[in-house]
Amino acid sequence: MTSQPTGPAEPESSPSSVSAASAASSASSASSAASGSSAPSASSASSAFATHDPQAPAASSAPPMQAVPVQLSMPGHMDTVLRAIGLPNSARRQFDFLDDSYEWRRVFSELFGTFLLVLVAAGGGMVNARFGGDVSSRTALVVAPALMVAAIILFMGAVSGAHLNPAVSLAFALRRNFPWKRVPAYVAAQAAGAVLATLLLWALVGKHGSAGLTLPGPGISTVTAMIWEAVLTMGLVSVILGVSSGAQQVGSFAAIGVGSYIALAGLWASPVSGASMNPARSLGPALVLGDWTSWWAYLVGPVAGAAVAVGIAYILRGPGGGTHGVQAAQGTLGVLWTPERIGTAHPVPVSTDDPGGR
Repeated sequence: MTSQPTGPAEPESSPSSVSAASAASSASSASSAASGSSAPSASSASSAFATHDPQAPAASSAPPMQAVPVQLSMPGHMDTVLRAIGLPNSARRQFDFLDDSYEWRRVFSELFGTFLLVLVAAGGGMVNARFGGDVSSRTALVVAPALMVAAIILFMGAVSGAHLNPAVSLAFALRRNFPWKRVPAYVAAQAAGAVLATLLLWALVGKHGSAGLTLPGPGISTVTAMIWEAVLTMGLVSVILGVSSGAQQVGSFAAIGVGSYIALAGLWASPVSGASMNPARSLGPALVLGDWTSWWAYLVGPVAGAAVAVGIAYILRGPGGGTHGVQAAQGTLGVLWTPERIGTAHPVPVSTDDPGGR
């Protein structure tokens, strides 16, 4: 809505004469402001137009007209149309990430995704130990979680961003791609998913020593394991922030980048610390299995590495908070799509050979 000067209508005047007088008053005022000269009054403009209208009274009887701001209004449907034309839906709804109406879906997505990740990451070792330790190779044990992460990003990343890792949630928040108020719920969901996955594995295949845990390798100190995890997580979070930024815009190929890094890190670095890079993946099984050996290395290391990666991202691409980074970190639920039928519904065709539709 805009404001513009106009004059009040007189009871005897026609609508056309009032409109013309108002327009003349506005035009003369603008002209005088631009030229620096004095402008004629609104009453003289009104009388000039009144001579062409036989129904209008004499100019001398009309009171002086004064310009007053008037708030113009339009019908509700017209306002909606104009706003929709002037501002795309994606722009008008860009702050729906702060809407909590879909938060339970996002939190459940993190719980379910982390459950699947830990089911594979911890389950590989536990299943291998259950059947004698010769069922799965080390290569299979480190590649399987990477493939699971890639799959989760592809099928569920649009809901919550598929963090699956408290260090990643922290990094996105530090990068200003993710609101801090949602971090506690995400971290709690990730921890719950890890605990539930370990409980299920314990119930199905039993507990077999340290199988399923991430521990320092033989002769590796806890400090060394912590630094090792920090370096690995720095690389992982750098990849995640990179493929999530608008600079690359790799879309679904982000799953390939993240999964590839996890697999490569596991192939060469797992003998030193287990290549966890994820506090939820390490501390969930430790809680359930009751083995807290070197636990702090798998909390401090990934968190420190994630913080360093955020600094590296700033050096490479400047501050975060852009559209693509925000959508990657928070998902596009409620912005680009909503949990309802997408596309036109089509009834299932009934075969003519089966009148009953069986």
